[in-house]
Amino acid sequence: MGAANLLASSNQDVDFFIHGVFSYELFGQTFWITTTHVAIAIVMLLIVVFAIAARITISHAQKYPTGFQNVVEMIVEMLDKMVESSMGPYAKKFRNYIGSIFIFIFLSNISGLFGLRPPTADYGVTLPLGLLTFGIIQYNNIKYNKFGAFTGLFKPLPFLFPINLIGEIATPFSLSLRLFGNVLSGTVMMSLIYTLLAKFAIGWPGFLHIYFDVFSGAIQTYVFCMLTMVYVTDKLPETE
Repeated sequence: MGAANLLASSNQDVDFFIHGVFSYELFGQTFWITTTHVAIAIVMLLIVVFAIAARITISHAQKYPTGFQNVVEMIVEMLDKMVESSMGPYAKKFRNYIGSIFIFIFLSNISGLFGLRPPTADYGVTLPLGLLTFGIIQYNNIKYNKFGAFTGLFKPLPFLFPINLIGEIATPFSLSLRLFGNVLSGTVMMSLIYTLLAKFAIGWPGFLHIYFDVFSGAIQTYVFCMLTMVYVTDKLPETE
C-alpha cells in the first residue's frame, strides 16, 4: 500500500499537459494563449531568423562558401534530394511546401530539448497539418484527373465506393494521429522519468532525449513528409 500511495502521489505531480499562459476576451468569448502557442511562436521565430540570415548570406554568397553558407546549402540540397527522389519531375512544384513542413515539424519535435512542450504533442497542431496536406492532395487530384477524381472512388468495382471514400477521408487523420501519438508518447515518458526518478535524473536522461526528441523526432518528420509526397504523387499523372 505504501508503494502504491507513493506512486499515486508522484503521478499527481507529473506534468505533460497543456497549460494556459494568459487569457483575453474577444466578442464576449474567453480565449487562452497556451504553452502550445508559446512554443509555436518560438519555433516560428527561430525559422524566420534563420531564413533572414540565410537570405542575407546567400545574397552575399562567395565563390567558395564557408561557415553558415555551407550549412544553408547543405540543408537545401538535402531537402531537394529528398523531394526529387520521391516526386521526380514534380519535385520543383512541391519542394517549398515539403521543405517548409519538414523544418517546422522537425524543430517542433526537438523543442523538448530546450525545455518546451513540443507543439506537435498537441493534436490541435498536427490535425491542421494533416488537413493542409489533405487539401493539397485533393486539389492536385481534381486538377490533374478532373472528373476522374470522383469516378476513381468507384474503381475497381462500384460497391467498393464506401471503402475508397473512407480511405480518402482517413488520410489527414492517419497522418496527424501518427505524428501526434509518437511525439506525445515521448513527452509523457520524459515527464514520468523526471517526476518519478527526480532524485536520480542527473545526466543520464540526456541519452533518452537523444532518442525521444532527436532520433524519434527526425523519424516522425521524415515519415510525415514522405507519406505526404507519396499521397500527392499518387494523384499525379506519370508524365506531364
